[in-house]
Amino acid sequence: MSRTNSSTKEGFILVGFSEQPRLEKILFAIVLMSYLLTLVGNTIIILISSIEPKLKTPMYFFLTHLSLVDICFTTSIVPQLLWNLKGPAKTITSLGCAIQLYVSLALGSSECVLLAVMAFDRYAAVCKPLHYATVMNPQLCQALAGVAWLSGVGNALIQGTITLRLPRCGHRWLHHFFCEVPSMIKLACVDIHANEIQLFVASLVLLLLPLALILTSYGYIAKAVIKIKSLQAWRRALGTCGSHLMVVTLFYGSITAVYIQPNSSYARTHGKFISLFYTVMTPTLNPLIYTLRNKEVKGALGKLFHRDLGA
Repeated sequence: MSRTNSSTKEGFILVGFSEQPRLEKILFAIVLMSYLLTLVGNTIIILISSIEPKLKTPMYFFLTHLSLVDICFTTSIVPQLLWNLKGPAKTITSLGCAIQLYVSLALGSSECVLLAVMAFDRYAAVCKPLHYATVMNPQLCQALAGVAWLSGVGNALIQGTITLRLPRCGHRWLHHFFCEVPSMIKLACVDIHANEIQLFVASLVLLLLPLALILTSYGYIAKAVIKIKSLQAWRRALGTCGSHLMVVTLFYGSITAVYIQPNSSYARTHGKFISLFYTVMTPTLNPLIYTLRNKEVKGALGKLFHRDLGA
């Protein structure tokens, strides 16, 4: 009994990248810079979306939620990661691990659903332009955003609780840089086949189902765009959907490798680096992608900084 509960009392050891001390120093600088850019970039998007009248549209309403998710998601992981990369201590308390597991899982799941919601918004904008304002009304937008947040919380409560209740028989060495379900269940000292099936099913629902909705939306968008003969309309459609499609590719391309096949040789060998990409790099790149590819955002940024300089 004492062995079973020892990890609960003593916490966990996040092995992370400790086997490569030189890499840790490089990663510390990269992660710190990325985190600062994430905070600044996503905060700016939230600010300009709230104060710029031209950005009071469903697209930027959802983009604001995405930026908020990215800020909270990285903040639940990166401070602990920086602490472990900088110093010799690689520990995290049991309470800290549980909080990190619940929060990061909830926000990551919410982002999956939110990206699907944003794809539906792009479908309505391109395929139903005359009815766009009616279809994407404020009540529906708020409801869809609420579904994204609640689905993430629900998934975290179910998966997180099941994972934390697994007996670990004193196993404390977590071969990862944060507390994540695929790595946590490997500490269990019982048969985890049922848990792996449960993880796979949850991944199907919250990863592949939203991805299927995204691909379906873009299938209809592609079909509508092919019928367009105007070059200007082509460019407008590409500008409308290009940024979101790029973000979807970056996020889903990395996270599916970890959650859909957690026991594959690729996931075991490169899992930490894949997780580093979707937990640190993707939230950093999102604001840059939406800013650099969007004239409305660049115009709002110019007005914001011009106003500050004028003041």
